[in-house]
Amino acid sequence: MSSILINALLSSCHDPDTLFNTLCWPTDSWPDTERVEALTTFIDGIGKLPQSDTSDDGDKVAFSIAKRDIFLRKVESIIWTQCLPLLLKVSNGDGACRGKRVPDGRAEITIAVCRLLSVCINTLCDTAVSGRVARAVLPSFQLPDGETEEELPGQGEGRLGIDVAIEAMSVILPALSSNEELTTSILSSALSCIKTLPDALVSKITVRLIFTLLNCYSEDGIASKLRFILEDLCNWHKSDSPNTDSPVVTERALLCLTTLSDYLFSPAKLQQHTLSQSLSYTRPDPRRSLQFWRILQDGLTHKDNVSRKRALYLLKRCVALSEDEAVEFPSSSVSSEDNDEIIFRWAPDRCKLLREFWEDYALVMETLEENQIHVVRPVLNRIHTLIQTAANDSQGVSLFHPSWLLGVYQRMFHSENKSVMREGVDHLLELQVLRRPAFALAFSQFILGPFMDVMSESSLFHRTAGQSVGECPELGVKLQVFMVTFFSSLPQENRGPVLLQLVQRLGSQHWCAVPILFLSRALSHLPPCPLLGPDGLQALREVLRCTMITHQVLLRGAAQCFLLNSALSLTDVTLVTLDDVFSLLVHFRADESLRRGTPLWNQLCDWLADSEGSFRPCVRESADGTSTSPERETVRGYVQHQMELFLRVPASTDQTDSVPDPGEAELLAKAILLCVDIEGRTQRSGGQQTTGVSGGMDSLLRPLLDTLSRLHTNVYLPLRKTDKSLQLLLRLLQLTPARHTSAAVLQLTPARHTPAAVEKEQEDSVTVSMETLVLGVVEPIQEFILRRLSGELQELCDVERAELYLSVLKEAVLMYSVLEWNHSKVQEAYFPRLLRYVLRTLEADQIPSVAGQVSRAVAMASLAMTCEVAALGVFNLQSETTILLVHLSSYFYSPAPPPAPPLSLVNFNQTLLKPPTAAQSTDVSEQGPLLKDWGRMAAHFIRDQWTCLGYGRRVGPPGPLELPRASGSLQAAIEALSLLPSGLVLPVLDFMASMLPQVALSEEALCVEAVTVSWKLVLGLSSNPHDFWPTLQGFVTMAFHHSLLELTEEQAPGLTVTLQQIAVELMELSQAKTGVFNVLIQHCCHTWLPSDPGSEGQSQSDAMFSSALLHLDILAEACVYGPVFRRDQRLIQEVQVYVERLGEECAANTAVPSDNRDDQFPRVCVVAFLSRLQPSNQLHERLMEELVLCLLKKDEAISKSKQRYYSNSLQHRVKNRVWQTLLMLLPKLRGFVGTVLGRVFEAGFVSNQASVKYLIEWKMVLILVQYPEHIDRLWACFSVDQEKTKTSVCTFLSVLVHLNIIMPQLKEKAVQWRKALDVILQWCFSHNFSVRLYALLALKRVWGLEGARAEAEEGAGGADGLGGLATVVKACLHQAEAMQSTGNASKNWTRIQDHFFFGVFHPVRDYSVETIFYTFPSLSEVFEDEWIPPWKFEKLVDFSQSASLPLRNPVPDLSQIQPGDWIQQDKGDQDGEERWAEVQKKMTPWRLGIQEQEPELGLVPQQRAARLGKLHSALLVVASLIDKPTNLGG
Repeated sequence: MSSILINALLSSCHDPDTLFNTLCWPTDSWPDTERVEALTTFIDGIGKLPQSDTSDDGDKVAFSIAKRDIFLRKVESIIWTQCLPLLLKVSNGDGACRGKRVPDGRAEITIAVCRLLSVCINTLCDTAVSGRVARAVLPSFQLPDGETEEELPGQGEGRLGIDVAIEAMSVILPALSSNEELTTSILSSALSCIKTLPDALVSKITVRLIFTLLNCYSEDGIASKLRFILEDLCNWHKSDSPNTDSPVVTERALLCLTTLSDYLFSPAKLQQHTLSQSLSYTRPDPRRSLQFWRILQDGLTHKDNVSRKRALYLLKRCVALSEDEAVEFPSSSVSSEDNDEIIFRWAPDRCKLLREFWEDYALVMETLEENQIHVVRPVLNRIHTLIQTAANDSQGVSLFHPSWLLGVYQRMFHSENKSVMREGVDHLLELQVLRRPAFALAFSQFILGPFMDVMSESSLFHRTAGQSVGECPELGVKLQVFMVTFFSSLPQENRGPVLLQLVQRLGSQHWCAVPILFLSRALSHLPPCPLLGPDGLQALREVLRCTMITHQVLLRGAAQCFLLNSALSLTDVTLVTLDDVFSLLVHFRADESLRRGTPLWNQLCDWLADSEGSFRPCVRESADGTSTSPERETVRGYVQHQMELFLRVPASTDQTDSVPDPGEAELLAKAILLCVDIEGRTQRSGGQQTTGVSGGMDSLLRPLLDTLSRLHTNVYLPLRKTDKSLQLLLRLLQLTPARHTSAAVLQLTPARHTPAAVEKEQEDSVTVSMETLVLGVVEPIQEFILRRLSGELQELCDVERAELYLSVLKEAVLMYSVLEWNHSKVQEAYFPRLLRYVLRTLEADQIPSVAGQVSRAVAMASLAMTCEVAALGVFNLQSETTILLVHLSSYFYSPAPPPAPPLSLVNFNQTLLKPPTAAQSTDVSEQGPLLKDWGRMAAHFIRDQWTCLGYGRRVGPPGPLELPRASGSLQAAIEALSLLPSGLVLPVLDFMASMLPQVALSEEALCVEAVTVSWKLVLGLSSNPHDFWPTLQGFVTMAFHHSLLELTEEQAPGLTVTLQQIAVELMELSQAKTGVFNVLIQHCCHTWLPSDPGSEGQSQSDAMFSSALLHLDILAEACVYGPVFRRDQRLIQEVQVYVERLGEECAANTAVPSDNRDDQFPRVCVVAFLSRLQPSNQLHERLMEELVLCLLKKDEAISKSKQRYYSNSLQHRVKNRVWQTLLMLLPKLRGFVGTVLGRVFEAGFVSNQASVKYLIEWKMVLILVQYPEHIDRLWACFSVDQEKTKTSVCTFLSVLVHLNIIMPQLKEKAVQWRKALDVILQWCFSHNFSVRLYALLALKRVWGLEGARAEAEEGAGGADGLGGLATVVKACLHQAEAMQSTGNASKNWTRIQDHFFFGVFHPVRDYSVETIFYTFPSLSEVFEDEWIPPWKFEKLVDFSQSASLPLRNPVPDLSQIQPGDWIQQDKGDQDGEERWAEVQKKMTPWRLGIQEQEPELGLVPQQRAARLGKLHSALLVVASLIDKPTNLGG
């Protein structure tokens, strides 16, 4: 509303007050936005009217002083009665009275009221009023007591909403510039809100409040407020840095700093114009704040990409300001003590170097925002430039702080693209600058933090291109070199603390098996140096105890070996005690790494011997309570003291204690054996006899032997002491296997490697001494155990004690089974007595008491252990023990009491009667420990029954059971599967394996149920590897028993269909779980064709083999087996192969049993099976013929379903495996070749990958060599319509290249040679380049065979003359050699002649398993995991070599050439030497002129294009710039 309109309105209105009141609204109403705007315009217009003493001033309306005073009072009342109440209503959301809701235009009414408030304040021109209004609004920015930071300020009673308060305060601030105290309070409140408000309101506060406030001040005021803001943000970030909220703080601080960047980084030229000469530049310089740079560096590696852009933007502004100022920063006045805390420097005399460094840095950081590796890789050379610039900067104080480089690596480590992450890790590992101690120290915390974080990523350890399976991954090799370089470069005093922190990191977070394996390997290669003390050994214990507990067994064992090597070479023996050392050694398991007799064990013995006397002495407590400390700590002294402590038991120990923790016995047993081996090695190294080992062991074990000798006679011996002594004895016996252990026992757990040292372990003097010493106390031990087992064990805790007794008894019986006197006593006295007691206990009526049920459980466990020992062949067949066991079935199959049916098996699946608890309470806490252990005891009771039943079926009365009993037994076994935990079902499966063949025909439905239930149980264990593999082995042995495999569909249709379906499901499971199919194919091959047929007759062997014809699909699947696993699964397999290839160098290969879970094993196994087939055997011949037809059918099905497939596809792999098997079977097929020859030639017309083509061509050549009468079939292939053959004719031309191999076998050689010449010549003129190339090569080779002779005959006028054809041939060959002398044609002509298939390869001489399965795939670009090395056939299976199919190639020529194809695309040479040739450069918007940014931009376009080596065009690229405060500041 203009002033003219206001004048007109007032002149026509006799009472302005009435108009004023009319525009106002009642306090309890909600005004329209137009009314508020009208009142705003009215007050604004009235306020601008001139003031006069009278009311008459010509045409203009004027206010008298009295009226103005009245008006101003009304304006002030508008603020308190209209504006603020209405804003409060808007904030509360219901602001209307009379039940009306707030209109939708809330924002519009807020703006209108704030505009009215602004006009009122400006009209009043009273700072006191504006101050009171500001103080009324200010509480809305503060959190009242009791509110949390998650709640918004301004939501309480009488306070404005925060968004309304922001708008209101923004119109009040211009009137408060003179009130320093109030504006400071408002600024503090605004900064507090920035720390607590949601992101959407932070930018609003910054722009609406802080900007408004700064715009109201002069230069000095701006400087003061900026300093206040900067200090507040820096202090906030500093105080929150250690907290988890630090990323949020960094994000908010960067937002504010970016928004204020135009105030903080005013260009130097602008400053000179705006500031008078008398005023000094008083604005704060953020560059002088260390915390500011911390904020920037945190922002550069922030997880939020906008925060990263803001940080980089601020860095660019700092660099630009420094360059514009052209002054040294920081000034030389900064003290030298502060130099280490200065992160950013600038020197005018090195402006170009600094500018290029920061340009490269910005380029790298901007590019790392991209996720595509092809975008990132071109700028990686800039990182080299950055590092070299920082490293070469040695003039005085370094200009580049290393922390900037760490930010680059951290960004790469946090990339979403694993390839970028890998590039960053590789780059850091190859960083040569870390050889400098200063850089190594500066990088140390980064190595321990972000670098260790990224190293936990398993995918980084995949093989690189060019590495074969079994090699150490490239990253593992680089990591080893890096660790050695890094620790060698660190200052001596820092190496120990850094190594300790690194080991602690290994134990303080989750690590997968592969990263921790290679980190351990890298640590094991560090140069020997005393760095680790007690804290270091404790950290290693945590790694072993926590980090690696769930890792794969072999990888865990290998990592243990590396860590033990590290501990031996890096421990400071003067700081640690032997107690520290052995507390660590107890965590290295004998069945995973630290096995006696291995090189690692011997290395540990040597280390202990060398360090003896240097260890820090332990404080020992004697029996009388005094503490002593020896001057010189020896291993023997430590062991003797530990033995004394171990056997020291309080006399008042409760006789119902649970069994002690076996960890103490494990530690002491390992220490005893180490002590004895140390002394033995010391004697041998000194040339002494090892006869002293017996005496040394006797003195060590004397306290134990004395205790054991009194077990049977001293009834007052504390129970805890007997338990501990037997635990120690058991571990000693287990760690020193008996020399006379049955071969069957040793074969139960074959090791990957059995070094000579381990093989001789059974004959060493320590084992002999152990057996001799224990022999002296074995009789009282056996008497004691038999007495205890015969009724003394009646408490629930005695069940575990019985397991200890039975384990000791079993070891003792196996150890001394060759001693006739002891063996006879065991068989005729001890065990018969025990068995009679056991049977009496089991046949007695059950007593529902703890004592009665524990006695039954112990009795059944004793019976099961006796059966296990008997199954190993320890007892004589005529002994009383064996006779009692043979009649064991009479107990289980005894007639039932009268109420039950006479054939009911009441003793199957017997359960223990649970004793009644106090008031039959259901509360576990009231029932005590009974419920906790009862289920376990009851399950073991049932498991032990089936152990006895399984043994009884093997050695019981010959012949099958009666059908009712047999079916009832099988039904009971099915029931047991549902009763037992999954880990205890092996004895049940073993029993079922003997029962299924007996009832398969008569009780087929029951057999189907048994197999189905068992298979479901196996599937349920797939996530539990500890129980899965033994259960799967037991299931396969049971379900695929040779008697069941021999069944036909006519005999048992339901069972055969079930077995076929389970075989299919098992193969499907093997696609995701490596090693599953291995179990089935190994079992089937051994069943159909045993390696040692034994006493079985030929008819029985043929009957077993004939079942293979019924399950041909299993053999066919094995021939083409090889799932494409996920990358993580493939990584585990490849690393396991790497560990296995280490051999004896890694003790885990000796300690960990081999599991044969190689995914190539099924193919290796079936090839070995096929190699043993004899063509003279009709069954063998029939099997091979049907298998060939089945494989050809698979190949044809793939060809029809998928015409084109990529090289690494499953289709390509399957076809390659098919033709490998067909090629391998060729010598055994004999007359059957003619039957399949047509299908082989038909396969040549199919479009195949190169590897498949080579195999088909090779097979054709071999067929024609062995059966030359089929040569006409080859000529017929060239007569097919050319449109149908297209490039597939190259396959047959490749066969003709090897005509020199076929020709000697042919009749009418000249005629066949002439046919070959005629066929080839017509293809030399094909329109297809590849066909012409193959034809010319074939023409050259064929002409070389007989060309000279034919020409000679033609010259002599012979009948075989060529009739001028020689001229055509020579012209073609001349053109091939001369006309194709340039460009790609020449290159391809040379390459095809040098290709392995047409050069070094000889189809007959190179025919071997090695060539088929390893060399050919490696030369024909087949994926590496398809290569089967010959050593697998030698090591994993029983391969039958023959003259027609050797395992290895007789000559190495083929294996020595490098893989490659004759087709290769040209690669253009890349030039990019120009600084900005390969990247785009962003413009910096805060510069005043484009020409200042890059001199090249000032060139004429043609000149610039020429300088960059680019073609000039008229294309103009226009890009928007986001690096501006208005965008980055929110």
